[in-house]
Amino acid sequence: MITVVGTGTGAPVGEDVLAGAALVVGGRRHLDAVRLPDGAERVVLGPLAPALDVIERHLEKESRVVVLASGDPGFFGIVRVLAERFGSRRLEVRPGVSSVAAAFARVGLPWDDAVVVSAHGRELRTALNVCRAHPKVAVLTGPGAGPAELGAALRHHARDASAGPVAVPAAGSPEPETASAHAPRERVLVVACALGSAEERVERVTPAEAAARNWGSDVSVVLCLDETRALGGVRTVAGAPAGPARWALDEGGFAHRDSMITKFEVRALALARLGPRLGDLVWDVGAGSGSVAVECARLGAAVVAVEKAADGVARIRANARAHGVDVDVVHGSAPECLDALDDPDAVFVGGGGRELPAVVGACARRARRTVVVAMAALDRVPAARQALTAAGFTCDGVLLQSSRLAPLPGDVTRLAATNPVFLLWGDRTPVPSEGVVQ
Repeated sequence: MITVVGTGTGAPVGEDVLAGAALVVGGRRHLDAVRLPDGAERVVLGPLAPALDVIERHLEKESRVVVLASGDPGFFGIVRVLAERFGSRRLEVRPGVSSVAAAFARVGLPWDDAVVVSAHGRELRTALNVCRAHPKVAVLTGPGAGPAELGAALRHHARDASAGPVAVPAAGSPEPETASAHAPRERVLVVACALGSAEERVERVTPAEAAARNWGSDVSVVLCLDETRALGGVRTVAGAPAGPARWALDEGGFAHRDSMITKFEVRALALARLGPRLGDLVWDVGAGSGSVAVECARLGAAVVAVEKAADGVARIRANARAHGVDVDVVHGSAPECLDALDDPDAVFVGGGGRELPAVVGACARRARRTVVVAMAALDRVPAARQALTAAGFTCDGVLLQSSRLAPLPGDVTRLAATNPVFLLWGDRTPVPSEGVVQ
C-alpha cells in the first residue's frame, strides 16, 4: 500500500503514519517538518517520473511507502497520478485541509459556490477567463501563472467605468427611459502564501497591486472575488453553476433599439455553433443590444462585446446587469479595435455593412475554434464565406426563415413571418483546453 497524507495547511503528520515506512516521498518543506523512521529512504519531489520509479521499486519489494502532499491530495493533487500508475486499490488516502478551503477560511467566506481552476503547469488563459466570468474563483497557481501574472491580465481587461447615465430604449418601447450604464464590477485578489506554515501570508490586493509585486514561489492559491457578490446564495450543488434553465431568450428580455436585436430563433442556432462554456472567451462583434453576449455569459463564458455606438455600449451594460452576468464592453469600430483583445475561442459577428468581410477575416485569423456570422443581405454571404475559408475554416451555413404564431381578432391565429437571416459558421480543428476547472 501507498499511504498518501495531506499536510501543509496546519495538520501535523503523526508518528504512527510514518512508522514502518521504508520510503517517504514529498516536497522538501514537508519532509523537513517530519522525523523519518530509521533507515527510511527520502525522496524530494521534483519531476514526478523518477519519484514514481522509486515508489515502484519499493512496492515490488512489498515495502511500505508514504507520500506527503499539500492539503487534500485528491483535489488537483498527486492521488490522480498515483492511481493512474499503481491503481486506486493500492492507495490509502488521508486527506488534509485543501489550500482552497484554508484560503476561504482565512477570509471568512463559504466556498460551496466557488469555481476552482488549476493554472499549475498550464496556460493562464483558462483561469483568466473563469475569473472574468464568475464572482468567486480560486486559482491554484504555478510558475508563470501566479498572482502577478493574473493581476496583470485582469488589469489589462479592466472595464471602462467612465460612462455615466445614458438614455436606453426599453424593450418593445419607442420612447427612451433613463438607465444607468452600470459601472463595471471590480475584482479583488486574495493571495494566500505558504498556508499552514510559520511563513503563512494572506493578503488582499487589487489586480494592479498584485501585478506590481514579486510574490516568489510559495503562493499556493489566489482567490479572485467580486466582493459585492461574495456571499452568493444558498446552494444545493457545489462548484461551477450548472448553467441557465433556458437560453435563446425572448427579445422582450433585452433592451433594444427599433427591434435591432438578434431574434431568438437565430440566437438559438448561433449559440449551438458557438458552444460557449466555462473557461472560454467569446467575442460578440457588432453587438447591438448584446443579446448574444449576454447569453454566452449566462452559459459560463467570459465575453467581450464590441459596439461602435455609444448608446449601444450603455444598452449592453444594462442588459448584462439585468441578467446578472459580466460582459466586457469595448466602445470602438471593428476590425481596428480588435488588436488589443486576447484571442477568443469563438466569435459572433452581427451586422452586415460593407466592412463585414474585413471584420470576419480579422476575427477568423484570431479565433481558436469557431466564427459565426449573421447577415440579412444575400450580397454579403459570398465575401463572408470567402473570408472564413481563406483563414483555414471549414464553412457551412443556413438561411433561417421562421413564422411565429400571432393573434387575430375573433380568437384566431395567423403566422407572422420574421425577416430571413443567413447564418454562416466556420470551424477549426478542435484546440484542447489548457485549464482544469471544477
